[in-house]
Amino acid sequence: MDFFTILVAFLESSKYALIFLGSFFEGSAVMMATGLLWHVGAVEFWPAYGALMAGDVLSDITWYLIGYFAARPFFARFGHFIHATPEVIGKIERRFHQYHLRILIISKLTMGLGLAALILTVAGMLRVSFVRYVTINVLGGIVWVLFLMGVGYYFGNLLQYVPKDFKIALAIALPFLFFFALRALNKKLATLDW
Repeated sequence: MDFFTILVAFLESSKYALIFLGSFFEGSAVMMATGLLWHVGAVEFWPAYGALMAGDVLSDITWYLIGYFAARPFFARFGHFIHATPEVIGKIERRFHQYHLRILIISKLTMGLGLAALILTVAGMLRVSFVRYVTINVLGGIVWVLFLMGVGYYFGNLLQYVPKDFKIALAIALPFLFFFALRALNKKLATLDW
């Protein structure tokens, strides 16, 4: 057996585990890519959807726990370097507690812009109720994962114009390029003086 055959066999046998890992580390792009893979018949809907949801929710919980256990000590020690004084943290805390439902929902819907990890970490730092936090993220994830899989699935109609040998590579590459472009746009907008 050559290396390529072994690699393809490995990917085929562990595709749902890889979807889970991809969703954990880079959710939105992997969700769209999984929709494309569903369109071409490389994955089944329910196992892929379950793997995406599990990776997404576990990632959200991880960011919460990082905020819960590490953010306050980090800001106490290094906050002065980034002007995160106790007064600034207090203002953020008051606003976040007042609007945390809206903030968490918006962070779920703007996952691809690179803001979600920061917001989820702040939720942990500010001790938002864990049950409420997980409930909001699971409900938002149900909709968001389904939406992005649907975008990837219906974008798969364009694959009929791509040679067969390149379909899987394109199905994986395009969502990543799309979300890297969104992040670059987000960084550019952050530098503008509004």
